[in-house]
Amino acid sequence: MTVSTWVRRAAPPAGVSTFTGRQPINWKASTPFLVMHLIPLGLFWTGPGWKDFALCLALYYARMFFITAGYHRYFAHRSYKLGRFMQFLMAVGGTTAVQKGPLWWAGNHRNHHRYSDTDRDIHSPKHGFWWSHMGWIMADAYSQTPTRTIKDFAKYPELRWLNRYHLIPPLALAVLCYAVGGINALLAGFFLSTVLLWHGTFTINSLAHVFGSRRFETSDTSKNSLLLALITLGEGWHNNHHHFSTTANQGFYWWEIDGSYYVLCLLERLGLAHDLRRPPPHILARATQPAPIPQEPTPQTPLSLPPEPAP
Repeated sequence: MTVSTWVRRAAPPAGVSTFTGRQPINWKASTPFLVMHLIPLGLFWTGPGWKDFALCLALYYARMFFITAGYHRYFAHRSYKLGRFMQFLMAVGGTTAVQKGPLWWAGNHRNHHRYSDTDRDIHSPKHGFWWSHMGWIMADAYSQTPTRTIKDFAKYPELRWLNRYHLIPPLALAVLCYAVGGINALLAGFFLSTVLLWHGTFTINSLAHVFGSRRFETSDTSKNSLLLALITLGEGWHNNHHHFSTTANQGFYWWEIDGSYYVLCLLERLGLAHDLRRPPPHILARATQPAPIPQEPTPQTPLSLPPEPAP
């Protein structure tokens, strides 16, 4: 398939999609999400300074950490352990990225791993670039939290509350940006940073199964990419991740840059995180580079998660 063909496949089909994983988009309900993309354009009229763009970059990577290390590696994969207070802080930090609540995010991600690149994958690029990048988020079919897949964390009332009222932390962050630096800090530090953060995160869904190299043979089309790893603090080592998903590090070798893992190691030294899981030697020994791409990806067995944490 050519890149142009792959992108054109993003157009929504008439009626209900023939793909189990792809459903009609609710454009009306998605209006706030789409309008958010236009708000940063106000910077052309307000005259921002370098401090505003520095705030944008800082909040981009700070919140990317909470998404990658928190929503993804902790809540979706339980690759390390946190105390209950730190668990809540990690969840609050994740909500500031405006990617809904931790239970919604992690529950849907577990389903992605179970059905990766099959028709039941909620955001496979096989359903089209724009669908995998952002279309699936705008579909009513995936607006609810798949509670059955995230029961281990749904038992905590504070996480259920935060999952329901996930817009409170980002609204507080927006107010703080305005209070600290005025309209430019709000537009650059919050709105521009948020839009960039969305699309930085989304590239893992849309591009990390299309472009890059494969070290491990997996049942899906996941690939490794240094560029995506730099954008997402280490999530670009996606083939590594799909090969062995319950590790705190996604860069399996020292030369694979993994910013989120470095911060987690610091938290481990400070006693704020513990029991970071790392790939055992027999997992690394399975490397067959370049690994073949399966012609027909098949559903995987449910994620083999480590024992439930006891915060």
